[in-house]
Amino acid sequence: MTSLDWFIVVIYILIIIVMSFYIGRAQKDQDDYYLGGRRILPWQVGTSMAANQVSAISLIGAPAFIAVKENGGLKWLQYELAIPLAMIVIIVFLVPVLRSTGGITIYRYLEIRFGSSVRFLLSFIFLISRSLATGVALLAASYVTSVCISLPLNETIIIIGIISLFYTALGGIKADIYSDIMQLIILWGSSFVVIGILLSLLGDPITFTDSASERLIVFDVKSTGFGHGNTFALWPMLVGGFFLYISYYGCDQSQAQRLLATKDNRGAQKSLLINGLMRFPLVITYCTAGILLIPFLDKYPEFSEKISSLPPDYLIPYFLNDYVPAGLLGITVAGVFAASMSSLDSAINSLSAATWEDFLIKIFPTLDHLPDKKKIFYSRTVTLFWGAFTITAAVKMAGGSETVIELVNKIGSAFYGPIAGVFVLGFIAKRAGTASAITGLFSGVSVNILLWALFENEVSWMWWNLTGFAAAVIAGIFCSFLIKEKTETGSGEFQFDIKILIKKAPSGFVKALFIWFFFIIVLCLIIDTAL
Repeated sequence: MTSLDWFIVVIYILIIIVMSFYIGRAQKDQDDYYLGGRRILPWQVGTSMAANQVSAISLIGAPAFIAVKENGGLKWLQYELAIPLAMIVIIVFLVPVLRSTGGITIYRYLEIRFGSSVRFLLSFIFLISRSLATGVALLAASYVTSVCISLPLNETIIIIGIISLFYTALGGIKADIYSDIMQLIILWGSSFVVIGILLSLLGDPITFTDSASERLIVFDVKSTGFGHGNTFALWPMLVGGFFLYISYYGCDQSQAQRLLATKDNRGAQKSLLINGLMRFPLVITYCTAGILLIPFLDKYPEFSEKISSLPPDYLIPYFLNDYVPAGLLGITVAGVFAASMSSLDSAINSLSAATWEDFLIKIFPTLDHLPDKKKIFYSRTVTLFWGAFTITAAVKMAGGSETVIELVNKIGSAFYGPIAGVFVLGFIAKRAGTASAITGLFSGVSVNILLWALFENEVSWMWWNLTGFAAAVIAGIFCSFLIKEKTETGSGEFQFDIKILIKKAPSGFVKALFIWFFFIIVLCLIIDTAL
């Protein structure tokens, strides 16, 4: 990178930090710090959620998956079909349930419904799994970012981690959301820069070899994900992705915390609509870069040879270094840097929120009576702790095998379905209590661990999201009929009638997402046929 490129990257970082400083000065209490005073606008929340999902690995990994990864290609687009369907379920069922408690974390609902032990258990699982996953995300992003900025891996981890931690600790969730919006603009712009450069290098006409034809197929309807473990087929990506996204957006504090930051239910539901509509155009953008890289690698064999011995994720970083001119490289690297930070900020803030509300004020009740400024100070301290933890975890994992990344992500998938199952059990099974919820959780996780241990190569891990969910709900309901439990006092007001929830759901949002779902299918079919 030239001095001009570094100047652009540094200016971007300074803007983020200064913005966070001024946001932090205006904070009066923890509602401001963790939920933006519950006044964040729906379009800001929706855009932030979309940006949060586009990490550096998405920007770099998706084009690499399409262009060079074994068994890869445009099959990646099948994953996006699950998004609008998952948004519909969260809009109709989960938003009214989670927001009704008035808490800072979504796990407050579990205490009201099942008791404090279930709240502690689910929140503890979140703290462990999300902190490790965040360390993995930081490590994975740093692998490729270190190439772009020409720095050693450990130094890159520390730089990205400290910058993200600094502005998150200062500005809280509002700084996270505002920075996410800025990061999305830069990230999207960077994708268009890469596409423009590829088009200029390829010239006209753009041709694909016969060997590339298999990579241009979108739908894989022949595979099921059973018997051969083919993860990237339509059914495991659609069905498994559906339950994964329900759990991630609706039952994971790192994302659902944003749904609590809007003024009312309709605002939270509108933000989910915006997220559902925005994701696919963004994904299409960086997938277009992947499509163009296929003929590029054929036309430039010297570059293809250069990266042939490297992992697929190094394709984009080396392309940026070799073909993007000074100035534009700075903007593009800022986009990669932005995506790296975007995947960290919300996780660190949500870890702090869960630690404070689900553990600290329960263990030390006097903390809840401190002055508001003191509470903000301690909240920032907890944020610093989790930031330091994730940075340390990433550095420790940096010297190990790449299978550590795969392991942590599989552990996350083993828990996603069961966690969503416990939340759903809460408002479809009126007889279920503490024992039923815990039985459901451990049943779902146990089923997934058995699938992992006995059928890892036969069953796609995407199916774990469904199997874990189904096992948790079925086992919880079965237990509720075997054991007569006394549900928690006050839980009656959270026993929602499904018919009432559907009736009160914003029908325009639901129709829009259904239409969007079918539009994505049609567009994917057109792409499949045209290419």
